[in-house]
Amino acid sequence: MNLKTIWIETDGKRRRVELPEDTQGAIECLVDGVALSADVHTAAAGEISLIVAGRQWHCLLDGDAIVINGRRYGFAVDDPRSLRGRAGAAGGATGPRSIKAPMPGRVVRVLVNEGDEVAEHQGVVIIEAMKMQNELKSPRAGRIARVAVAVDATVDSGEVLVVVE
Repeated sequence: MNLKTIWIETDGKRRRVELPEDTQGAIECLVDGVALSADVHTAAAGEISLIVAGRQWHCLLDGDAIVINGRRYGFAVDDPRSLRGRAGAAGGATGPRSIKAPMPGRVVRVLVNEGDEVAEHQGVVIIEAMKMQNELKSPRAGRIARVAVAVDATVDSGEVLVVVE
């Protein structure tokens, strides 16, 4: 079984959650290494019905909180593919910062040129993977030192796309 890993922090406790790529219907996942079976159905955008160990849970995403059977819980997700999840791995606050492909894909647009000044969280490259477009953003304000890809280039996961100084 091919699982993706995310980290979820709720009420100050950090948990490792490993989910299958397709999280619809009957799934097997791991929470902190413990196997868990669930039946997952998306009712509407941000609304999920779960059946776990014979109990039904109605879950509604609401910004940085999730409402489960009427009770609100704060949470944060640290997805290693997200900009926030990669921030610590890309180096310190000073020096060049590489923006890397989070997954294999194809470059759809390059939004910057070498020498351009960029703001923090400004889009720099759009890649397409699994029929979805992902805009990758600058981790900080600075100058584009290098653009390592061109439109229609195929990229591998972890490949450097742009370097910001």
